[in-house]
Amino acid sequence: MSADSGLSTFRDSGGLWEGHDIEDVATVRGWKKDPERVLDFYNKRRKQSGEATPNKGHKALAELEDYFDVSIITQNVDDLHERAGSSQVLHLHGKLSEARSSRDPDQVIDIGSDPIDVGDKAEDGSQLRPNVVWFGEAVPNIEPASAMVSQADLMAVIGTSLVVYPAAGLIDFAKPEIPKFIVDPSQPQIQLGDKWTYIPKPAKTGVPELKKILISKFSKDD
Repeated sequence: MSADSGLSTFRDSGGLWEGHDIEDVATVRGWKKDPERVLDFYNKRRKQSGEATPNKGHKALAELEDYFDVSIITQNVDDLHERAGSSQVLHLHGKLSEARSSRDPDQVIDIGSDPIDVGDKAEDGSQLRPNVVWFGEAVPNIEPASAMVSQADLMAVIGTSLVVYPAAGLIDFAKPEIPKFIVDPSQPQIQLGDKWTYIPKPAKTGVPELKKILISKFSKDD
């Protein structure tokens, strides 16, 4: 989703994110080794996120709320879904706009686009860190996400190769009989059954197409 708004993603990056080794900037080991580098990296990402604008894909999902009860589960750490107008967004991997204690993951504060500097402390006295889930850390929102998927009457997967876990495993919680859609320019790397409809386009064009399909086929208000 965010790639079409000009934000870099992990996918297809060969283990690099904007020239940085992911091990150096997105792991606890990298944080302990050089917290200043990690903070600088996320400060730049936070600034970029604040300057980015929602694309047509984000807006189409928000507009679907006029027809459906839409719940979004995102692996992205920006707030473009919220800024596009979506009201129910669950962030699997945290938010760039938040900081948290290095000791207690429940001590979270909203910082908007502001930087985090070495020496900035949480209430418990520990160094503030980005409130994002790094590789090797638990994904605390995976259980509520699984519950959301299990209750869905329709499912759409957007902008993912479906190979990165635990997020990719969420499709297994969907009811077998419901219609499912995948929007991505790359061919899915898993075998999809007959309940899946594949839209081989990026989010900015594929999601508006998905919106039209959903309204025409499933909306009671149409």
